[in-house]
Amino acid sequence: YGFSTQLEALPERKLGVVAASALDGTNGVVQRLTDYALRLMIATQDGESLPTYRQTGPIPPERAQDLIGKYREVDGNRFTKITELNGKVFMQRGASRYELRAAADDGTITVDDEFGFGTKVTLKDNGITVGDTAFERLPYQPPADIPGHWRGLIGEYGWDHNTLYILEEDGKLYALIEWFYYYPLKEVNENVFDFPDYGLYHGEQLKFTRNAEGVATHVIAAEVQFERREVGTKDGETFKITPVKPIDQLRAAALAATPPPEPGQYREPELVELTTLDSTIKRDIRYASTNNFTGAVFYKQPKAFMQKPAAEAVVRANQSLKPRGLGLLIHDAYRPWHVTKMFWDATPDNLKDFVANPANGSRHNRGCAV
Repeated sequence: YGFSTQLEALPERKLGVVAASALDGTNGVVQRLTDYALRLMIATQDGESLPTYRQTGPIPPERAQDLIGKYREVDGNRFTKITELNGKVFMQRGASRYELRAAADDGTITVDDEFGFGTKVTLKDNGITVGDTAFERLPYQPPADIPGHWRGLIGEYGWDHNTLYILEEDGKLYALIEWFYYYPLKEVNENVFDFPDYGLYHGEQLKFTRNAEGVATHVIAAEVQFERREVGTKDGETFKITPVKPIDQLRAAALAATPPPEPGQYREPELVELTTLDSTIKRDIRYASTNNFTGAVFYKQPKAFMQKPAAEAVVRANQSLKPRGLGLLIHDAYRPWHVTKMFWDATPDNLKDFVANPANGSRHNRGCAV
């Protein structure tokens, strides 16, 4: 919601530009557009070649992997954190998070998002440079547990168009508010927190109201009341549906059905059980138990099969986690097509986004998903 606008003018040249975006906080976009439009018009008036609009693309995965980490300012106390999510690379600096992309012309890593464009990030031997500021990489450390009295506060509050997120990071409670602004909070007491002494909410507080179980039902942030949003399930309980038909009826129909034809040249079936390749992989095969979204049993054995190349990749991932004291817990792997059909037929129409359409099948049916 909201708008972002930019007005720029050169009266001596009788030139002006107005740009507007139907999204609050996107001033970086409209400013870049107005600057470019003015440069185009100046070049036209002067009879010069038109300037180019520098474009970017996703950072290649191998370069992104080298950037990911937490960094501390060499000559100061500020921190920068670079993460990856769904193929996108983000840099957290202070209250703001920026998307990093690779310039199309020379591959330079640069900020390019709603906030702005052009701040360069350069990878050094043991750190990065952001603009002109040097940061050194910090060693990875697993996070400490969340303080117990914060657990009932963490979650989402507000509306679809204006959601307030309360979360913990590095031993601090944070508020992500108005989509963009990520503020560390100072605890006054277990239910009252101060916003920091900078940004949009300097001098304001967040006041939580809890129920008898200690879970916040709403929070008043800067005198605006945000109701808790119910997301997911309570305390990690398994999400459940009410199947539209009894599972046994659906099983008979699914076993009698035929998978759709899939012409083409494909790898021959070569399913292997993951734990035969790496006995340290743990299993909790939910569809061999009632602890799944339907509450019914689908598999006769609690095993995890995959096509051999995919299984070998999972083993490599598990081995890479061992130095950190971690490992993989597998909930599902190869899934027979008739089970996918049962899921689809059991799920109400308004929830079908969460299950694969048997008309297309899924990667699980092909033994390459886990």
